[in-house]
Amino acid sequence: MRFMLDENVSVSVSKLLINRNYECSYIRELLPVGSVDQLVAFVAEDKQAILVSHDGDFKKISPRIPDGQKKRFRNLSRIHLRCAEYQAADRLEKVMNFIISEYKIAQKSRDKRMMVIVGNSFIRSER
Repeated sequence: MRFMLDENVSVSVSKLLINRNYECSYIRELLPVGSVDQLVAFVAEDKQAILVSHDGDFKKISPRIPDGQKKRFRNLSRIHLRCAEYQAADRLEKVMNFIISEYKIAQKSRDKRMMVIVGNSFIRSER
C-alpha cells in the first residue's frame, strides 16, 4: 500500500506508516502548500496512493455514489481522520489491521476504492 498524506496530517502518522514499511509521502513534496483539494485528489489518484487527511471535503469531491460531474477520482482511496491530530498515529496503529483488510477487499472488487473513516472512538468503512 502507498500513502499520500495531506498537509494537515502529523509527522507521527508518517513515521508510523514508514515504520510499518509502507511507501508514504506528503502532498507538500509534490504541490505547493494550500493547493486546492481537487488537485490534491488528482495527484494522490495519479500516484495510486491512499489519501490520508483530516479534511472532510474529499467526500464531496470523490463521493462513493457519484453525482453528475463528480465521476472524477473514481480510483481514489481515502482515509478520513476524524480524530484529533495528536491522536491520529495512535488511532491508525490500533485500526491498521482493519484498514489492511478493507484494502484487500477493495482490490478484489470492481470498485477498487477504499474509504475508511477513523474517529476518536469508531472506525467506519464505506463500501
